[in-house]
Amino acid sequence: MKTTTRLLLLAVLALPVLAACKKDEGTQNTQTAKAAVAKPANPDDENAWNAYITDQVTRHLDGSQSVYPYTLPSPNSEGFEDTYQRQVDKVKEDVSRGGVEGTLMAFGSPDSKRTADMIVTAFEKAGTDTMKGVRVLFIGDAADKDRVEAAVKPSGAKFEFAEAK
Repeated sequence: MKTTTRLLLLAVLALPVLAACKKDEGTQNTQTAKAAVAKPANPDDENAWNAYITDQVTRHLDGSQSVYPYTLPSPNSEGFEDTYQRQVDKVKEDVSRGGVEGTLMAFGSPDSKRTADMIVTAFEKAGTDTMKGVRVLFIGDAADKDRVEAAVKPSGAKFEFAEAK
Protein backbone atom coordinates (compact mmCIF):
# COMPACT_ATOMS: atom_id res chain seq x y z
CA MET A 1 0.00 0.00 0.00
CA LYS A 2 2.82 2.42 0.80
CA THR A 3 4.31 1.90 -2.65
CA THR A 4 0.97 2.53 -4.34
CA THR A 5 0.36 5.67 -2.32
CA ARG A 6 3.84 6.96 -3.14
CA LEU A 7 3.37 6.24 -6.85
CA LEU A 8 0.02 8.05 -6.80
CA LEU A 9 1.60 11.00 -5.00
CA LEU A 10 4.47 11.17 -7.49
CA ALA A 11 2.05 11.03 -10.41
CA VAL A 12 -0.08 13.81 -8.99
CA LEU A 13 2.92 15.98 -8.16
CA ALA A 14 4.35 15.56 -11.67
CA LEU A 15 1.11 16.61 -13.34
CA PRO A 16 1.52 20.41 -12.94
CA VAL A 17 4.95 20.23 -14.56
CA LEU A 18 3.58 18.21 -17.46
CA ALA A 19 0.60 20.54 -17.79
CA ALA A 20 2.93 23.54 -18.01
CA CYS A 21 4.88 21.85 -20.78
CA LYS A 22 1.67 21.12 -22.70
CA LYS A 23 0.60 24.78 -22.54
CA ASP A 24 3.78 25.74 -24.38
CA GLU A 25 2.96 23.38 -27.24
CA GLY A 26 -0.10 25.33 -28.34
CA THR A 27 -3.58 26.40 -27.39
CA GLN A 28 -5.21 22.98 -27.58
CA ASN A 29 -5.90 21.65 -24.08
CA THR A 30 -5.32 17.91 -24.27
CA GLN A 31 -6.33 17.29 -20.66
CA THR A 32 -9.97 18.19 -21.22
CA ALA A 33 -10.03 16.32 -24.52
CA LYS A 34 -8.86 13.12 -22.85
CA ALA A 35 -11.64 10.68 -22.02
CA ALA A 36 -12.39 10.34 -18.32
CA VAL A 37 -11.35 7.17 -16.55
CA ALA A 38 -14.48 5.28 -15.53
CA LYS A 39 -15.21 4.49 -11.89
CA PRO A 40 -13.98 0.94 -11.27
CA ALA A 41 -16.72 -1.61 -10.62
CA ASN A 42 -14.48 -3.74 -8.40
CA PRO A 43 -13.58 -2.06 -5.08
CA ASP A 44 -10.67 -4.48 -4.70
CA ASP A 45 -8.89 -3.44 -7.91
CA GLU A 46 -6.35 -1.05 -6.36
CA ASN A 47 -4.64 -0.19 -9.64
CA ALA A 48 -7.92 0.76 -11.31
CA TRP A 49 -8.92 2.90 -8.32
CA ASN A 50 -5.57 4.68 -8.30
CA ALA A 51 -5.93 5.43 -12.01
CA TYR A 52 -9.48 6.72 -11.45
CA ILE A 53 -8.55 8.95 -8.51
CA THR A 54 -5.47 10.28 -10.31
CA ASP A 55 -7.64 11.16 -13.31
CA GLN A 56 -10.16 12.97 -11.10
CA VAL A 57 -7.44 14.92 -9.28
CA THR A 58 -5.85 15.87 -12.62
CA ARG A 59 -9.16 17.29 -13.80
CA HIS A 60 -9.41 19.47 -10.68
CA LEU A 61 -5.87 20.87 -10.47
CA ASP A 62 -6.86 24.37 -11.63
CA GLY A 63 -3.51 25.97 -10.88
CA SER A 64 -2.85 24.26 -7.56
CA GLN A 65 0.74 24.68 -6.50
CA SER A 66 0.79 21.60 -4.28
CA VAL A 67 -1.42 18.54 -4.12
CA TYR A 68 -1.93 16.22 -1.18
CA PRO A 69 -3.84 13.06 -2.11
CA TYR A 70 -5.42 11.01 0.67
CA THR A 71 -6.66 7.59 -0.34
CA LEU A 72 -7.82 4.41 1.32
CA PRO A 73 -7.58 0.84 0.07
CA SER A 74 -10.58 -1.40 -0.40
CA PRO A 75 -12.38 -2.09 2.89
CA ASN A 76 -11.90 -5.79 2.05
CA SER A 77 -8.10 -5.49 2.09
CA GLU A 78 -6.01 -6.98 4.84
CA GLY A 79 -5.23 -4.46 7.56
CA PHE A 80 -7.82 -1.94 6.35
CA GLU A 81 -8.72 -0.66 9.82
CA ASP A 82 -5.05 0.00 10.69
CA THR A 83 -4.49 1.76 7.36
CA TYR A 84 -7.66 3.78 7.86
CA GLN A 85 -6.62 4.92 11.34
CA ARG A 86 -3.11 5.88 10.18
CA GLN A 87 -4.57 7.92 7.33
CA VAL A 88 -7.07 9.64 9.68
CA ASP A 89 -4.22 10.53 12.02
CA LYS A 90 -2.16 11.90 9.11
CA VAL A 91 -5.00 14.05 7.79
CA LYS A 92 -5.84 15.35 11.29
CA GLU A 93 -2.20 16.36 11.75
CA ASP A 94 -2.08 18.08 8.35
CA VAL A 95 -5.34 19.96 8.97
CA SER A 96 -4.26 21.00 12.48
CA ARG A 97 -1.26 22.84 10.96
CA GLY A 98 -3.51 25.04 8.88
CA GLY A 99 -3.37 25.50 5.16
CA VAL A 100 -1.22 27.22 2.60
CA GLU A 101 -2.90 29.09 -0.24
CA GLY A 102 -2.78 27.18 -3.52
CA THR A 103 -2.94 23.74 -1.90
CA LEU A 104 -5.33 21.03 -3.09
CA MET A 105 -6.22 18.31 -0.61
CA ALA A 106 -7.82 15.46 -2.58
CA PHE A 107 -9.73 12.58 -0.98
CA GLY A 108 -11.03 9.45 -2.65
CA SER A 109 -11.32 5.68 -2.28
CA PRO A 110 -13.54 2.72 -3.16
CA ASP A 111 -15.50 3.36 0.07
CA SER A 112 -17.07 6.83 -0.10
CA LYS A 113 -18.60 6.60 3.38
CA ARG A 114 -15.29 5.80 5.07
CA THR A 115 -13.53 8.53 3.09
CA ALA A 116 -16.22 10.97 4.21
CA ASP A 117 -15.80 9.76 7.81
CA MET A 118 -12.07 10.43 7.53
CA ILE A 119 -12.59 13.99 6.28
CA VAL A 120 -15.24 14.80 8.90
CA THR A 121 -13.00 13.48 11.69
CA ALA A 122 -9.97 15.38 10.41
CA PHE A 123 -11.80 18.70 10.18
CA GLU A 124 -13.57 18.44 13.57
CA LYS A 125 -10.85 20.40 15.35
CA ALA A 126 -9.87 22.70 12.48
CA GLY A 127 -9.83 26.32 13.58
CA THR A 128 -12.11 28.86 11.95
CA ASP A 129 -10.64 30.11 8.66
CA THR A 130 -7.33 28.26 9.22
CA MET A 131 -7.52 26.72 5.75
CA LYS A 132 -8.28 29.81 3.64
CA GLY A 133 -6.88 29.47 0.14
CA VAL A 134 -6.92 25.65 0.36
CA ARG A 135 -9.20 23.59 -1.85
CA VAL A 136 -10.63 20.32 -0.55
CA LEU A 137 -11.71 17.88 -3.26
CA PHE A 138 -13.94 14.99 -2.20
CA ILE A 139 -14.35 12.25 -4.80
CA GLY A 140 -17.27 10.16 -3.61
CA ASP A 141 -20.99 9.51 -3.53
CA ALA A 142 -23.56 12.30 -3.54
CA ALA A 143 -25.06 10.82 -0.34
CA ASP A 144 -21.88 11.80 1.56
CA LYS A 145 -21.36 15.26 0.01
CA ASP A 146 -23.38 17.44 2.39
CA ARG A 147 -21.86 16.17 5.63
CA VAL A 148 -18.33 16.52 4.25
CA GLU A 149 -19.05 20.03 3.01
CA ALA A 150 -20.48 20.98 6.42
CA ALA A 151 -17.34 19.68 8.16
CA VAL A 152 -14.94 21.53 5.83
CA LYS A 153 -16.79 24.87 5.61
CA PRO A 154 -15.80 26.35 9.04
CA SER A 155 -12.11 25.93 8.19
CA GLY A 156 -12.42 28.44 5.35
CA ALA A 157 -11.28 25.90 2.75
CA LYS A 158 -13.09 25.86 -0.59
CA PHE A 159 -15.02 22.59 -0.85
CA GLU A 160 -15.20 20.85 -4.22
CA PHE A 161 -17.07 17.67 -5.04
CA ALA A 162 -16.61 15.15 -7.83
CA GLU A 163 -19.27 12.49 -7.88
CA ALA A 164 -17.73 9.06 -8.28
CA LYS A 165 -19.43 7.69 -11.36
